[in-house]
Amino acid sequence: MSSDAVGGEERAQDTNGVKYVLAVDLGTGGPKTAIVSTDGEIIAHEYHRNELILLPGGGAEQDPEEWWTTITDGLRHIVARKVVPAGDIVAICIGAQWMGTIPVDANGQHLHNALIWMDSRGARYVDQVVRGGIEIPGIGYNALKLRKWLNLTGGLPSRTGKDPVGHILWFKHERPDIYQAAYKFLDVPDYLNMRLTGRAAASYDTIVGYWCTDNRDLTRVHYDDALVAMCGLDRSKLPDLLPTNAILGPVLPEVADDLGIPRDVQVVMGMGDTSAAGIGSGAVRDLEAHVYIGTSSWLSCHVPFKKTDVTTNCTSLASGIPNRYWVATEQDVAGKALTWLIDNVLYPDDDLAGGEGVPTDIFDRLNTMAAKVPAGAEGVIFAPWLNGERTPVDNHFIRGGWFNLSLTTNRSVLVRAVMEGVALNTRWMMSAAEKFVRKQRPEGFDQLNFIGGGANSALWCQILADVLNRPIRQVADPVLANVRGSGFAAAVALGYLRWEDIPDKIEITATFHPTPDHRAIYDQLFETFVGLYKQNKGLYAELNKALYREQH
Repeated sequence: MSSDAVGGEERAQDTNGVKYVLAVDLGTGGPKTAIVSTDGEIIAHEYHRNELILLPGGGAEQDPEEWWTTITDGLRHIVARKVVPAGDIVAICIGAQWMGTIPVDANGQHLHNALIWMDSRGARYVDQVVRGGIEIPGIGYNALKLRKWLNLTGGLPSRTGKDPVGHILWFKHERPDIYQAAYKFLDVPDYLNMRLTGRAAASYDTIVGYWCTDNRDLTRVHYDDALVAMCGLDRSKLPDLLPTNAILGPVLPEVADDLGIPRDVQVVMGMGDTSAAGIGSGAVRDLEAHVYIGTSSWLSCHVPFKKTDVTTNCTSLASGIPNRYWVATEQDVAGKALTWLIDNVLYPDDDLAGGEGVPTDIFDRLNTMAAKVPAGAEGVIFAPWLNGERTPVDNHFIRGGWFNLSLTTNRSVLVRAVMEGVALNTRWMMSAAEKFVRKQRPEGFDQLNFIGGGANSALWCQILADVLNRPIRQVADPVLANVRGSGFAAAVALGYLRWEDIPDKIEITATFHPTPDHRAIYDQLFETFVGLYKQNKGLYAELNKALYREQH
């Protein structure tokens, strides 16, 4: 476990009657903790690291106690700095990675490590509940079950096993002792809320990955007994439901005392990181889009309707804003492609390495290198499918790599191609999202707010604008968008702010417009990029199906 704080800033604050929220963004790499004003200003923040445990057969776990320790350490530290009076802190709100599963006892203590969103060990058991009878060709789902799932929930259990249904079924079959002992199975935000309040509950948006709630009316989401049975779950082991953005209750006295905050601080129902990001991006009005590039990537907007497009793997799910859905898309690998390049190509820790560590300014160096390469990366294309893909193709067999290398290809070209490849895949994802909302917005998205670590790069902002042919608005402090979103959500829940106030609270650092001279270059590259998938998907399947079966 590592609880060393990384980075962190603070500034003196004249309170002048303003109140504050302790906001948390728990990513896979670790939590960001922050003090956020009810106007959305980030006063202080810290980042702590968490360990990712990868296991044979598709296992991906994290220690919930490590989450709790690093989160409470971070909150305690920023409160102790006294940048704001502790008495002016009114709420805690957590945004976190989701589609993970933690079995807990009645006291909220975990009984096993968390199976996170990457864990696919339950795939074989999901197959048993979704298949059979008349199946949809090429999809592998029973036709009647598929129709019911899509009609009521908007989605369905993933055959990859990478959601709570797959996780719970894995516990049921592989660890029956844990399954029987479990009081509840909680997603990540809800587990952390139980540690804060002692209360086991999920909100209308955090429960969605269990695929057993009727989400057609967002004012009264409820468990559907037939869906619970179809998923092979036990209703008694599922949390009770509360409305999105509800107030769960006051923080436990012992937690309040440990953090140094008043005992009447309220815990606002948290949300998944995608929902928090959507709010923190400022794009909270219907059909206003944002794009996120971090480890993974997505492109989304809020909509007032529930719909599913099985041809592009797009659906609308309950969001962190009451009575609003968000368009769910996902690019499995985005910024992770750059860290993969650093760790495995540029600065690997292997027998050929010269002992040189990764420079602390590595991302600045990569930007400088890539900026020297003309648009189009000399015709080199990078496919970022290092862990398969989800939108607009749900294909866990495809893999990534560079295409069209030559003897003149150097490292600068490889870096530029990676950045452009992520952007090309984002354009592919955007085409699916724009198709999804075409009836409501036939002209497509007019601009996109850009958040996540990728948005720190002015070069990547410009590449994205050129490849997508859309203005890109670089949100200030883009890596803090999620904690800002949690702060906004708490401020609205407690009546300090309205949802419609949020766009005016977001600072835009710069707007990047498409470069007309690059239009033809990127149009051709995009056509080739999609063609590479279509022409090679069969080869990927041949190469990787046997390995996938062996792992699962």
